[in-house]
Amino acid sequence: MTEAFFALFHGLPRQGPGSDATTLRLLDLARPLPERPRVLDLGCGPGRSALLLAKAGARVTGLDTHQPFLDDLAAAAEGLDVDTVNASMADPPFPDGEFDLLWAESSVFVLGFDTALRTWKRLLKPGGALVLTECEWSTATPSAAAREFWDEQYPLRTTEENSAAAVAAGYRVDAVFPQPDRDWFDEFYDHLAARADAAAGDPAMAEAVAAARREIAMRREHGSEYQYTGYVLRTYQ
Repeated sequence: MTEAFFALFHGLPRQGPGSDATTLRLLDLARPLPERPRVLDLGCGPGRSALLLAKAGARVTGLDTHQPFLDDLAAAAEGLDVDTVNASMADPPFPDGEFDLLWAESSVFVLGFDTALRTWKRLLKPGGALVLTECEWSTATPSAAAREFWDEQYPLRTTEENSAAAVAAGYRVDAVFPQPDRDWFDEFYDHLAARADAAAGDPAMAEAVAAARREIAMRREHGSEYQYTGYVLRTYQ
């Protein structure tokens, strides 16, 4: 099943809702930063965000456990200040205070919001920033269908609840940015749907294709009830 999901997602422009415009907006919201900030992209995938950060002048380390993604990033990053590390987000192999900026687009769910904030905080220099995106409820009264789906996949909270959790973990919430709806379909689901259609005849891909189609249908039917939200969180000096 894991291999089938990697096969389904490999080569897509993005592996979760997002866009170049959103990445660059979040980078702008994370300023001020050093002239050439040291950045760790956690769960970088094939590195769409890492490449944008490097082109903006950052020194980027991409961390992931799927080596083909890291190989794609290394090939695409020729001439840029990017290196890759095959390691788990749950135990990043770096000393305390190593980075000016931690980056995690569409990857926090692997650990969970609270665990990620606790685990990664030691990696930041004093005053450093953590930029992440998280799926959240955008209504206080989600439908039973949406709640059942997300309780099974990844239980959601509201922006207010996640902001409070960030403060409790010792961060200052510098910015909150609800991602536009086009980040879901134009940049992600349209491509994933096409890939699912192409893989539909492969029995080894059946479960992954069904899960992808269910997720896309949920977004089409209940997309007003949940959103991806970008956060800029900062440690204290």
